[in-house]
Amino acid sequence: MPPLEINAGSSSDTTGKDLAIKAEVLYLANLLILPGIAFIVLLVFYFRNRQSASGLAACHLQQTLFASIWAGVLIVVLNAGIILFSGYDSPTTWVIVILYFTVVHASFVLLGALGLASAMSAKHYHFPLVGRSCPG
Repeated sequence: MPPLEINAGSSSDTTGKDLAIKAEVLYLANLLILPGIAFIVLLVFYFRNRQSASGLAACHLQQTLFASIWAGVLIVVLNAGIILFSGYDSPTTWVIVILYFTVVHASFVLLGALGLASAMSAKHYHFPLVGRSCPG
């Protein structure tokens, strides 16, 4: 009986998968451990690779970039609303902040984990509501 052979695909396929995984990891790092810094690295990855990336990598780069922008916009809008309406010394503020982090922020993290799983499976992923559709 001949040994089993695993078809790893072409090198461009694995490079696209690696880039998709890196994009998703940077997205999660931006949300969880390195906000801002990971976003800048993601921007650099996006602008360096958007033209030459495979369909899989381009899709994940696009999805993570736009989801990161949406997450950033929402946190800025939340802070502006808090400053305009109640300030940071109000108990209402802390209820809003806790609700934001348990609902909105956690949803972005969960969607990022799903995106990472899709990237690791070499599948396209589309963020619901905030993601742009990609071909494939």
